[in-house]
Amino acid sequence: MTTVWKSIADTLVSEIEQGHYPAGSRLPTEAMLAERFGVNRHTVRRAIGHLRTEGLVYSRRGAGVFVLPQPVAYPLGRRVRFERNVLAAGQTPSRRLLMLESRRANDAERSALQLPTSAMVHVMEGLSFADEQPIALFRSAFPAKRFPELPKQLRERLSVTQAMQASGVSDYFRVSTKLTAHLATPVQANLLRLSAGAPLLRSVSVNADQAGQPVEYGRTWFSGERVSLFIEDEG
Repeated sequence: MTTVWKSIADTLVSEIEQGHYPAGSRLPTEAMLAERFGVNRHTVRRAIGHLRTEGLVYSRRGAGVFVLPQPVAYPLGRRVRFERNVLAAGQTPSRRLLMLESRRANDAERSALQLPTSAMVHVMEGLSFADEQPIALFRSAFPAKRFPELPKQLRERLSVTQAMQASGVSDYFRVSTKLTAHLATPVQANLLRLSAGAPLLRSVSVNADQAGQPVEYGRTWFSGERVSLFIEDEG
C-alpha cells in the first residue's frame, strides 16, 4: 500500500512533469501543501525530500523549494563553445562578468600558455547562465602581450569567441581538458545558488589557435546537478 507521503510525492512529480510547476518555479510552502493534502508538515517535508533525492527540486534557504530544469547537455570536444552548447540544448545562454584584471601570470598560467617568467595575463572571471539559471563559474587567462586590447573586447562582448575574432584570432581549438569532481565552497554555492557542499565538476582546459599556440587557459566549475558533460564524437 502506498504511504501518504509517497502519494503526495507522486502527485507533485506528475504536476511537475505536466508543466503545472515549470522549471525554475517555486513550489507552494509546506504550510500550503499540508493544508492542501490534509496532513502535517512532517509528512509534506518527507515528500519534498523524496523529490529532492530524485533530482527534481532544490532548496534555497529563506526562499523556498524550486523546480530544477533538466540538466544542460554540454559536449566537450575540439571546439567547445558556451553559447552554441546552451542554444543546442534549447535554452538561452547569458553571462555575467565578475572580474576582469591584468596581472603577472602564476606558475600554472605560464606553463599552460607557454609564457616566459614575469609575463602578464588578462584574467576574466564570471558566471554562465542557461535560461537565467547559473550553471557554471569560469576563470580564463589570456596572454596579455599578444592581446593588449582583449579586456576592452571582453567587456563589450562577454564572448571569448567574438573577443578573439576582434583581436585577430579567427578560430581556436581545445587541445586539452582535465575533469575532476569537487564540492562547492560557500562562495561558489552562493554565486551558483546551490547548497554549500553541492557537487561540482571542474574543467581545466587549454585552447590554442590554428598554429597551435595557446591562447586561453581556463578553469570552469560546472554545477553537477544542472549540467551533463559528455565527450563529443567529432570523428
